[in-house]
Amino acid sequence: MYFDITYILVIIGAIISMIASMNVNGTYRRFSTVMSSRGIRAEEAAQRILNSAGIYDVRIERIRGNLTDHYAPSEKVLRLSDTVYGSSSVAAIGVAAHECGHAIQHQVGYAPLGLRSLSVPIANIGSVLSWPVILFGLIIGSTPIAQIGVILFIAVVFFQLITLPVEFNASRRALKVLNEDRMLDSEELKGAKKVLSAAAMTYVAALFSTILQLLRLVLIVNGSRRRD
Repeated sequence: MYFDITYILVIIGAIISMIASMNVNGTYRRFSTVMSSRGIRAEEAAQRILNSAGIYDVRIERIRGNLTDHYAPSEKVLRLSDTVYGSSSVAAIGVAAHECGHAIQHQVGYAPLGLRSLSVPIANIGSVLSWPVILFGLIIGSTPIAQIGVILFIAVVFFQLITLPVEFNASRRALKVLNEDRMLDSEELKGAKKVLSAAAMTYVAALFSTILQLLRLVLIVNGSRRRD
């Protein structure tokens, strides 16, 4: 029975992503039981952060799910998940503040955020078409076509790469404003930082996993070229 050794790269990436996901979920659960001593709810904290940044045209909405929180720049809507909206936990406030960080990035014209937004459609195309193009190239024995598929997948890697500074910067902005506005005390702030750090590591894991997938594609295409 033939075993494609490049699957090892996929397995490594999956394990790393799983560990990062378990870490962020575990960290969030841990600090979701630690309530803010000031009793402020996540959506209230978000509104205060937005107003203090001079942002008055961003709506705050509730969205279904667990940790599905996000900021939609095109709609100017900050959406907080069921586990965050209405909660006064350190974890929920940290997550809400992080999403406010994205809104502030949008307001000040943070370049990496704009670049990530522009790269979304290209990354989506690369994600959908890369494998079909590679397989088509391999089936008809055309290495150049298969290489085009690899190039398409590079767009996915680029998107993951540009996501890192956007997410890390949003967390730094969030922790800064939570500290300056005294919405969390020093110990609570440490908890929020742990939650955001764990969340950031999921993006690092996603990038590493995507790079491993790219390496696998390169090995497959190069291996096919040598057999031609």
